[in-house]
Amino acid sequence: MNPDLDRLQPYPFQKLANLFSSVIPNPAYRPISLHIGEPKHATPQFISDALSANLAGLSNYPTTAGSDALRGSIASWFAQRYDLPALDAKSQVLPVNGSREALFAFAQAVIDRTCDNPTVICPNPFYQIYEGAALLAGATPYFLNTLPEDNYALNFDQLPQEVWQRTQLIYVCSPGNPTGRVIKLAEWKTLFDLADRYGFIIAADECYSEIYFDTPPLGALQAAQQLGRSDYRNLVSFFSLSKRSNVPGMRSGFVAGDATVLEKFTLYRTYHGCAMNPAVQAASAVAWQDEEHVAENRRLYAEKFSQVISVLKPVLPVALPDASFYLWLRVPIADTRFAQYLHRDYNVTVLPGSFLARNAHGVNPGENFIRIALVAELSETMEAAQRIAEFTRKLD
Repeated sequence: MNPDLDRLQPYPFQKLANLFSSVIPNPAYRPISLHIGEPKHATPQFISDALSANLAGLSNYPTTAGSDALRGSIASWFAQRYDLPALDAKSQVLPVNGSREALFAFAQAVIDRTCDNPTVICPNPFYQIYEGAALLAGATPYFLNTLPEDNYALNFDQLPQEVWQRTQLIYVCSPGNPTGRVIKLAEWKTLFDLADRYGFIIAADECYSEIYFDTPPLGALQAAQQLGRSDYRNLVSFFSLSKRSNVPGMRSGFVAGDATVLEKFTLYRTYHGCAMNPAVQAASAVAWQDEEHVAENRRLYAEKFSQVISVLKPVLPVALPDASFYLWLRVPIADTRFAQYLHRDYNVTVLPGSFLARNAHGVNPGENFIRIALVAELSETMEAAQRIAEFTRKLD
């Protein structure tokens, strides 16, 4: 067996199950789960219709590069969303089976194991796929803490030159999971300069890009264009329909950016055997062409955030994030105890922040935080918020 499998840590939800193993939730309350970032809004009917109308495509093997219709739909959406010149649909766009699968596979294609101690930089807290991808690619993950005192910015000065010199890949997430923060143009400029100096590739996870409240988040490729990097060198962005269109079960997304990098990634994927289901391709093409359902999705999230924040603000330091559907909250006791006791007393499940982070540079930046995913429908989410507020008051 691959010995690197033994280097993988338990997934956060496995840790949560272990934390709750001896807990009996209060039966006076129905269970409400706010710990998993799985969209619960209804899938738009026109996407379901397109999926079922194209089942005849199952009789054909799909190509790794995807259909011209899907790549064209993605390229058109991207140009309109970011007000940019159209991507080359053949060389700068690649459909993938959800951003998670692609984020993991990307490291396997990028990392050169023949180099001494290849390194992958990950934000901390972070999406655990980044760490697992690095480990199974034979690389060492190195963590870049994003801290409240820095407003969760990417403080690149944390990392010594010797780390940058062996870095081959960096994962960044904007809007961020779990903080919801959007990376600013100045941070992108610094990161691009570092990539030019040390020769690493940037993987920009933008799966939450369409869940925002006022201003559309700045995109990685958009930042590159604004900074005169129209070739998107050493930059690949990852997008998903799961959150945007409430179709997590379709496993549909795309990657876009540096054509040279994508050519190699396409070669890897050809051997990996991860072409997208033809019916899913057809449904994805129509999903990327429609913005009305996305605007309604944002409205539903904005309504929940507004009401939940009004309930929690008297008891917890809560503020509207830049984007995404998470609240990242500092709590008055250890995050694991808060989650455990909340589950026990009020039958609400949230995720301890320390499960989303690693000890790095003398600190676990997730400690004493919890992540709440506002994915359930409004009444259930509000009931959970009221229980959390009542629980927190009793901690005083």
